[in-house]
Amino acid sequence: MSDKDERSELDKFDTRLKQAQETSIAPRGLKAPTNEPPKGLGLALRCGADLVSGLAVGVGIGYALDTYVFDTKPWLMVLFFFLGAAAGIMNVFRTVQGLGLAVGYKDTPPRQTGKDDNLKD
Repeated sequence: MSDKDERSELDKFDTRLKQAQETSIAPRGLKAPTNEPPKGLGLALRCGADLVSGLAVGVGIGYALDTYVFDTKPWLMVLFFFLGAAAGIMNVFRTVQGLGLAVGYKDTPPRQTGKDDNLKD
């Protein structure tokens, strides 16, 4: 198969894909997913769910380790309560900052060196 044949097949596929994306409708009138951060009530519910789930997972792990592994009631449960709270707060922070599912923190913008091109001498 030659390079032109592959190129034309890709172009045909690209046009079919664009047509399908333009005519597709989200189920039940819902909007298609976007990369916008949540707003309003959605943001509040997500923050609450992040906090509660962090605490629940932390307390669950601490309780399981205390009860079934080390028999150190309640010390590991208290420790993992605080670790779960910290994880929940960190998730809320990442949600509010708009990091989404990105790993780590936002990169700082690069510093400009030299003169600003917009300024006149």
